[in-house]
Amino acid sequence: MSTTALAPALANKRVLICVGSGGVGKTTVAATLALRAAVEGRQSLVCTIDPAKRLANSLGLSALGNAETQVPASALQPLGITPRAALYAMMLDMKQTWDDLITRVAPPEQRERILANRFYQSLSTALAGSQEYIAMEKVWELRRKGEYELVVLDTPPTAHALDFLDAPNRVLDFLDNEAAKWLLAPALKAGKLGLSLFNRSGYVLRALSKFTGTEMLQELSSFMLSLSGMNEGFRERARGVRSLLEDKTTGFVLVTSPHPERMDEAIHFNTLLKQHRMEVVSLVVNRVHPLPTEAMWADAATLTPTRRAKVEETLRELQVLAEQDQKGIAQLQAACPGIPLIRVPRFGLDVHDITSLWQTGRYLLGDDTF
Repeated sequence: MSTTALAPALANKRVLICVGSGGVGKTTVAATLALRAAVEGRQSLVCTIDPAKRLANSLGLSALGNAETQVPASALQPLGITPRAALYAMMLDMKQTWDDLITRVAPPEQRERILANRFYQSLSTALAGSQEYIAMEKVWELRRKGEYELVVLDTPPTAHALDFLDAPNRVLDFLDNEAAKWLLAPALKAGKLGLSLFNRSGYVLRALSKFTGTEMLQELSSFMLSLSGMNEGFRERARGVRSLLEDKTTGFVLVTSPHPERMDEAIHFNTLLKQHRMEVVSLVVNRVHPLPTEAMWADAATLTPTRRAKVEETLRELQVLAEQDQKGIAQLQAACPGIPLIRVPRFGLDVHDITSLWQTGRYLLGDDTF
């Protein structure tokens, strides 16, 4: 039985992070890796941000939520396999995860004020990098608890790789924003009195209020005031997230499809990961068109002339697509030297159940090749 670079990663890494563009199969790859790790004896958790039900359904669950749910061993019965360790899954609710974080780290007298603050509500849902940061923050928290031997993260689909890689830095930059502190200094120093005098706190604030609205500035000031005693705690956690990304027990699985645009994005992502000193354990090219086999051509030759012509036309189209994929993969491999590359074929049906997850895993781990 052959193996791929993912076999030692499943055996030795504590965190695997599936990254790449949206729509390339990251969720499927993440679930498959966690499934294989559990079958082979490591208690595993897959964290996804995909709200679609197909992951839950493929794992034998009716739904996933913001808490870890154990996948029943009976879900693997169609495979005739008994896992040697437990498999868990969860779907991160970003807003709820931010709220849970504030509830854990904020002093009791500040929690409700922060949670009700409109600026905080925008931060937890719309600030660039907040979704990516809180996903990694959750993984860091899970890693600290040590309940799972392997955590596999299905990252948010991101148009720009730096949104994910720089998420901890964005949070730190926001907390350390000297310009904001300077502008809000009167309110921060004066506390509630400063807020009541906000409109008279200076020319700069009055000018800003014309563009942003005094109420919004008050919300921002209130938010900064509420966080002022918690900044170091947030910085420590953000530094922990950053360290986790660079840790030797963390590995990245870069997932792409053979579409030229997606492969260009994968090359860019790989470059950035290297620049950030992060380990890419494997490059997975998903949904690759397989070349028609000799048996397919032979079968077509036995058909009636009309049907033979149609089937052979389909086979020729498939061959063109497969050759285009192979050419693109060769260029991808040349642009990412030293990164082990795994091909997963395009299946006849979408991955929707435990059997198709297992089939995907056979290609990811090298049991099957094409």
